[in-house]
Amino acid sequence: MTLTARIVACLTLVLAAAGAFAQTPPAGGAAVVAVSGDPGHFNPAISTAGPLHAVAGSLYNGLVALDRAGDPVPDLARSWAIAPDGRTVTFRLAEGVRWHDGQPFTSADVKFAFEEVLFKFHARARAGLAPAVEAIDAPDPATVVFRLRRPHPALLRQLDVTEAPIVPRHVHAGTDIVQSPANLRPVGTGPFKLESYRRDEAVVLVRNPDYFKPGLPRLDRLIFRIVPDAATQVNAFLAGEVDVLSRVTPIDVQRLRGRPVTVVDTTAGPGGANCVMTLSFNLNRPALADLRVRQAFARAIDRGQILDRVVFGQGRVASAPIASGIAWAHATGLLDGVTVDVAAANRLLDEAGLARGADGVRATFDILHFPAFARYSELMRQNLAAVGIALNVRMLDPAAFALAVFTDRSFDLALISYCNGTDPEIGVRRMVHSTSIGTVPFSNAAHVRDAEIDRLFDEAGATTDEAARGMAYRAAQRRIAELLPYWWLVETDFSAAWNDAFADFAPWSGQIAETAWRRR
Repeated sequence: MTLTARIVACLTLVLAAAGAFAQTPPAGGAAVVAVSGDPGHFNPAISTAGPLHAVAGSLYNGLVALDRAGDPVPDLARSWAIAPDGRTVTFRLAEGVRWHDGQPFTSADVKFAFEEVLFKFHARARAGLAPAVEAIDAPDPATVVFRLRRPHPALLRQLDVTEAPIVPRHVHAGTDIVQSPANLRPVGTGPFKLESYRRDEAVVLVRNPDYFKPGLPRLDRLIFRIVPDAATQVNAFLAGEVDVLSRVTPIDVQRLRGRPVTVVDTTAGPGGANCVMTLSFNLNRPALADLRVRQAFARAIDRGQILDRVVFGQGRVASAPIASGIAWAHATGLLDGVTVDVAAANRLLDEAGLARGADGVRATFDILHFPAFARYSELMRQNLAAVGIALNVRMLDPAAFALAVFTDRSFDLALISYCNGTDPEIGVRRMVHSTSIGTVPFSNAAHVRDAEIDRLFDEAGATTDEAARGMAYRAAQRRIAELLPYWWLVETDFSAAWNDAFADFAPWSGQIAETAWRRR
């Protein structure tokens, strides 16, 4: 039993009437959820940013949902059938679904959402799903048919509200969807609708009375308070100002000991699953194009300290480019031999021609990240100072970060939580395949271009043989580790907590509050 699991056993308040409540959950009430960043807008089909999905996931639906085990269950699609050759998948859509503005939801919306939005602007859908899809047909309003170029084993797990949120054709067709004002006036099919938005303060959602799932949602309001600092979030929770904490460190879990609190551990969340905090090098920068400089970063940064001091043991030091949660594809221990060695880092920087100045500084690099990641860059700043590298920290909200890193390329280093998903086709391909180079947010930030990596990922994505796929992915990881376009810091696990006045939140899902209800 993990430390968090033992603490959970102490924290969970056992209510005598819980069984009765679970049978007939009452409707009504509001829940306040603390989130670490401002969403910037409310269109999760054009970005994979975690703060955006944490809020917007409750406004939309996918064709399927994923349960706690990561298995697909019906959402906008009430059923599906896969042809024997695996190349045709037919979805029957749920009945009586309407958009928040009252317009009917149809198969035309699904076709539009994939072909015109997700395959162009959602980094994981564009890189991992689009290459496998030959065509999407909408033969009638209640049927969608995916015609695949090849069997695609990750398909169903790429169709939930996180990986493939369905947006309305009648709102977005013919617009510049990235710049559209409609992104701040979201029209979804989800359990909640937008009521108000105060930038960097709060987002208020209200119950969708016409939601297509009977009896859901049960809460009247869902209020997201934007609180970047984790300690401040916990203080607000203890003061009764916040009901739900989306992320809780083990140390903060201990602060909640003895209180009526439910804590749930998960490796997935609204932004994705199997997430790895990753340092991206801009390979277009001359200094960082030198492999020796990137190797020096890897030798200077103490990832064990990050695990202990930043995430408080809630995860693992990254041991390969593919997260260990995808065990069949993970190259076990590939990065374990790269340990802290300040002398080696200094030699590498000397060889690369980065000499120390009179102030002892060899070079200064900009590092960009979300405000919630400040403790990572502070620790790395201390580590890198020992080898004469200075960091200029720039903290940006998701929209500004995406523009700076993926459109303007105005960065040296970027700190990104790259979520791998449950298959490398979902969240890893977009990081390293050359076809993912472009302006799509949270795609190939480093600008990796390597024919061998491309070939191995294409080979792995072209078969359903898991053993063959695993061999190809492990070979690809060895090549990626040689080139070192990124430095993988830590795999991050999550704990979420909520006041026991509430029940049935789903922090592993994009729709965290669809089934939640207030006990008293």
